[in-house]
Amino acid sequence: MIGETNVALKQFSCTRPPFVGAAYGEYFMARQSALNLSDAHTQQPGLEGKRVVVTGGTTGIGRAIAILLAGEGASVFVCGRDEQHLADALKRINEVGKGDGVALDLARPEGMRRFWSAADVSLSGAIDVAIINAAVPAQTPMEVNEEDLRYQLDTDLVAYVIASREAARRMSKGGDIVLIGSMSAVSRGKGSSVYVAAKSGVQGFAAAFREEMAEKDIKVGLIEPGLTGADFQYPAYSDQEQRDAINAEKMLRAEDIAVATHFMLTQPRRAAVSLIQVEPRLES
Repeated sequence: MIGETNVALKQFSCTRPPFVGAAYGEYFMARQSALNLSDAHTQQPGLEGKRVVVTGGTTGIGRAIAILLAGEGASVFVCGRDEQHLADALKRINEVGKGDGVALDLARPEGMRRFWSAADVSLSGAIDVAIINAAVPAQTPMEVNEEDLRYQLDTDLVAYVIASREAARRMSKGGDIVLIGSMSAVSRGKGSSVYVAAKSGVQGFAAAFREEMAEKDIKVGLIEPGLTGADFQYPAYSDQEQRDAINAEKMLRAEDIAVATHFMLTQPRRAAVSLIQVEPRLES
């Protein structure tokens, strides 16, 4: 396990290895096996064979999560709104594991129905994990017409609730639903009141839905990322500006959120990591 390896590395950092190369590798493994770490770790269930859906899994955070979980042995089904993005994501997912998906818009009722119908076929009608992530940028209601405003709320809040319901209906005991929200629900910055409203709604929904699902042995977790590099940030941040901010440690990479998701999903059933907030170390 990762933790065991880290402990072993700390042991070696204080000791000069007696040999190098292949022999050193054998020495390392033998020494690691000899360590008694029974009280240093908890059970960490794996993701091998898990059936996973990821909404918004073709770009940004969703894509990073889908790739990581597929690499861990899960069968992944994703959706996104763009056929080209879908093809690109599936190419990478299938390089490391097994994945399928469909291009559609979850804000539309027909898109939501089509997604779950396709997922049922791909994953044989049952799922173990749902990552609810698809979202669009939204600013203030004073800058958009009513149609666009309704679309933003349908995508960033209503679709989260409906997708979570549909996921729970397809889960037996031991399932996990992870909603990817936003630190905007906490920071509540000026100029993003529509997005704040949606993500505050996701935050409240996650807390209540968690209680409703607990007795069914279905966990509901919420991950709230801070500023994260993705096409979601266009046009406020260009590609180069995102790279510069990430290198300056003022912006997260999508893979940082994927790692947090993996951590949430690999806890023993008795432990519910219900909220993870991930922020850049430095303010932008």
